[in-house]
Amino acid sequence: MRPFSLLIKPAGADCNLRCEYCFYLDRCGGCPESPRRMDDTTLDAMIRSFMATEQPHHVFGWQGGEPTLMGLPFFERVTELQMKHGRRGATVSNGLQTNATLLDDAMARHFAEFRFLLGVSLDGPPELHDRFRRTAAGAPSHAEVLRGIATLRRNRVEFNILVLVSAANVRQGREVYRYLRDEGFLHHQYIPCVEFAADGRLRPFSVSGPEWGDFLCAVYDEWRAADTRRVSVRLFDSILAYVVDGARNACTLGRDCRQYLVVEHNGDVYPCDFFVEPSRRLGNLRADSWETLRASERYAEFGRRKAGWSGQCAACEYLDLCAGDCQKHRPSGGAAASVLCPGWRQFYGHALAGLKELAGEIRAQRAAALPRGKVGPNDSCACGSGRKHKKCCGRG
Repeated sequence: MRPFSLLIKPAGADCNLRCEYCFYLDRCGGCPESPRRMDDTTLDAMIRSFMATEQPHHVFGWQGGEPTLMGLPFFERVTELQMKHGRRGATVSNGLQTNATLLDDAMARHFAEFRFLLGVSLDGPPELHDRFRRTAAGAPSHAEVLRGIATLRRNRVEFNILVLVSAANVRQGREVYRYLRDEGFLHHQYIPCVEFAADGRLRPFSVSGPEWGDFLCAVYDEWRAADTRRVSVRLFDSILAYVVDGARNACTLGRDCRQYLVVEHNGDVYPCDFFVEPSRRLGNLRADSWETLRASERYAEFGRRKAGWSGQCAACEYLDLCAGDCQKHRPSGGAAASVLCPGWRQFYGHALAGLKELAGEIRAQRAAALPRGKVGPNDSCACGSGRKHKKCCGRG
């Protein structure tokens, strides 16, 4: 079986915030109404069966909604079951994406003890973050996010920052980057907000292709000027990993959308969290084996759609890197070109030469340190992020 990971929604779409641009609240397939919570039987079945599969590394991603709504006892049970069902020599990684507003010291200590890697959603300084990221009562959330981050730092929990690039911050690429860097946040991931209305037009909080290109170029210029060995930007790291090693470690760079499976709170399984909808349901983990789910024609068809790019993409000099972009960014998820295509072309035209230059420096440094070209787990990763190889780019 080809390796795969799990992206788990233990509380479904439930969340304590009401971010205006959230795509998941109304895209939860056939899930029943709130409260949505994964029960112990489903949790045990999921962990037991996944730990029984042959994987080089068993990767669990906990997402939502807001997964910390499950509370500390749930995650204590998670690690208990992982240790119970893990075979000798098995390795496990847990990642958790959170808005950080519900974190406390006890939960953070548990995440630190079991080496969870957290992704914290923060869209920049308060005036940008709070435009769309607000509580159910309409209050701003930035101060609460910083409180949660302070809790993580106090308990030495490793975390990255996830920035959703929307109409609120897309014109402030430099300001967002500088704010994060100057606050000491040195691992960034920038995600474009692309949501279509029923008539096929972009919703008001989404970004256009040219806006996305301007944003990426602004971030790249700031990073390239002085921070290439200090700040890790996931997109740049992934491009470097591909140029240096041929590794496509981000699904958007891949040509087949079958890297992971989404597990909803009730055990239903889907191919991607952007496509959790009844027509994409693959089955349920309590009734179907992972082998059956991954061998389904519905899953195969979804994977093939990634390479069903437009004729415009086929003629593009950057296709090898863009791979037609995420299916979510193509109108109706089909073969039309991504709405972000102009931005990707602008960014690669602006930054690719510099990234290839950095790749050459990485190869030279690697050759000098390790004549055989091998990278040990405690050496700096080939992507140039400055992180240890075993901690970076999803590669052990």
